[in-house]
Amino acid sequence: MDFDNRTALVTGAGQGMGLGIAQRLASQGARVLINDIDPDRAHAAVLAIESEGGRADTAAFDVTDIDTVLAAVKELERRAGGIDILVNNAGNAGSEAMNQLPFKDMPHQDWDKFLAVNLYGVLNCSKAVVSGMCDRGWGRIITISSEAGRVGLDINVALYGVAKAGGAHLMRHLAREVGPFGVTANNVSLGLMDNVPAEFADAIVRTIPIRRLGTPADAAAAVAWLASEEAAWVTGQTLVVNGGSYAF
Repeated sequence: MDFDNRTALVTGAGQGMGLGIAQRLASQGARVLINDIDPDRAHAAVLAIESEGGRADTAAFDVTDIDTVLAAVKELERRAGGIDILVNNAGNAGSEAMNQLPFKDMPHQDWDKFLAVNLYGVLNCSKAVVSGMCDRGWGRIITISSEAGRVGLDINVALYGVAKAGGAHLMRHLAREVGPFGVTANNVSLGLMDNVPAEFADAIVRTIPIRRLGTPADAAAAVAWLASEEAAWVTGQTLVVNGGSYAF
């Protein structure tokens, strides 16, 4: 899986899963554009990748603002000669803390922070890159989704799950539209990852057949395959990476 001639934009890549994905793509030769809403965090991620011998550039912008996204991607494409791979990773509650509340108790004013980054962020960034991919005859759009968007859960993440489901379903429709142009669109649905509070980890791990939480490396391996030539006939699909938590 060689990405030597490819440029990848990874959103929310200043830390966590996004950084792990960016590091994996860079290690396989891609020039990686590190998006984060925090410029300092994006810059630190670039330095980390460069210290490992990879190629990376800062792409700090807010994925929830369509005008900002369109302008930023236009400039990035001018500088990079086009974006070949988009990983829609920015998520959770965006720049705010993830507030888990039952739907009946969540103020409707809190809905937008989940919809903005997990749904509109995917819409905005996909819209910004897809025409260029179609024009060049090659592209990969990969959305990092969640098991909360695939199955019902009892951990008070209904709005997050609704937004993730919407972003994932966009990939299924988009795959049908852009497949004839050499562009694929897929999802990676992540299970319980190692970014949960330590006090919950032991109880969670006991519910996972593999008996551990997921890591950035697990997410990155799935993304790297979907971005590769080897996955050229895979589109409109959801690759489930959850340690066996839901075996369907």
